[in-house]
Amino acid sequence: MPKHILSPTRIQAAGNKPKLIDEFIGRVNSGDEKLSVAHMHSPGGWVEPGQTPDFDEYTLVLAGTLRVASKSGIIDVLAGQAVITRAGEWVQYSTPHRDGADYIAICLPAFSPTTVHRDEQG
Repeated sequence: MPKHILSPTRIQAAGNKPKLIDEFIGRVNSGDEKLSVAHMHSPGGWVEPGQTPDFDEYTLVLAGTLRVASKSGIIDVLAGQAVITRAGEWVQYSTPHRDGADYIAICLPAFSPTTVHRDEQG
């Protein structure tokens, strides 16, 4: 039987400014461990700690600009564009422009605080 997701669960975000994460599908909202789908609302100037996750992340930017730093460089992902980051690859997400960004993040397997492996904060 199909499972109707009536509303997301608000998840606390990491980073220097408040970012809103609304998880529709995942470990918290629907009990799914295979995949997570979340709508992110990041303010301008938000920076997340770097991470080396155990999951692939597929990100579709709906509005604004999402910056993705990796060991090979920096990609600015604009509205209407997407980016894929692979498990085991160090990445750092940020929204450097004043208007921030809205985007959809899909993690496979589902996002978990124990598998994101964020950088130590000094």
